[in-house]
Amino acid sequence: MDNNLRVERAKADITQQELADAVGVSRQTIYAIEKSKYDPSLELAFKLARYFDCSIEDLFEPDLD
Repeated sequence: MDNNLRVERAKADITQQELADAVGVSRQTIYAIEKSKYDPSLELAFKLARYFDCSIEDLFEPDLD
């Protein structure tokens, strides 16, 4: 799944660790999501969208193939 997490994090000027702490996951989880190596749970996707005050669709683009 493609995502804009790294872009949003850069706009907010926060580190992976700061974001991880804010949503209750490890820094490695944020890294893996940003690199598209891990798809977040629906609950985590909602937490991330809430943190950035945007919709889930603004952060994540599912592979529809």
